[in-house]
Amino acid sequence: MPDWLQLMMASFWPLILGGIKFTIPLALLSFAAGLVLAFFAALIHLFGPAPLVAIVRFYIWLIRGTPLLVQLFVIFYGLPSAGLVLDPLSAALIGFSLNVGAYNAEVIRGAIESIPRGQWDAAYSLNMTRGQALRRTILPQAARVAVPPLANSFISLVKDTSLAAVITVPEVFQAAQRIAAVTYEPLVLYCEAALIYLAICSVLSAAQTRLERHYGRHAVFSERQR
Repeated sequence: MPDWLQLMMASFWPLILGGIKFTIPLALLSFAAGLVLAFFAALIHLFGPAPLVAIVRFYIWLIRGTPLLVQLFVIFYGLPSAGLVLDPLSAALIGFSLNVGAYNAEVIRGAIESIPRGQWDAAYSLNMTRGQALRRTILPQAARVAVPPLANSFISLVKDTSLAAVITVPEVFQAAQRIAAVTYEPLVLYCEAALIYLAICSVLSAAQTRLERHYGRHAVFSERQR
């Protein structure tokens, strides 16, 4: 058996454990927190008072205009100088959540704005308030529009979690770096880490396709019902 294959087999479980313990939980928690943040940021952007709208716009502008790597460095290495010390996992969770929130706020806002004005008018004609119209009529339709870009955002986030290695979170890529530092075989280890990310994202892409088909069938059925 070639030495490189033996090395990949020996390092497989440490890398997989890094994914199970850190990469996947970090991606799930960050995406969930970021999605909640994105939802409220989008609603404020669309319907909020001017001061809050200005704050949301500044937040989106700041996060989207700066690299994620820099944001992680500011949170983990920069904030301690201001007296706020965070452990690596917490810093990564905050950084990824803020990043996801900023990008997906625009996705959700665009999805809501894509719903025709007539849908609002129809809801108002049934004596719904704006909140009721949003909850019962607009958001269910906007969700179908938002599914593909939100799914793409989650897949991108899974890959972006590799950046957590720079703030010492022991996820897949950090595990590969540690083993490579001992074995002096970075090419083999980094390629193996890439294959693990590829496998995870392939599964997620397949799940995204099924989800889009489900919502597509549901949308066609709804149109026929009308």
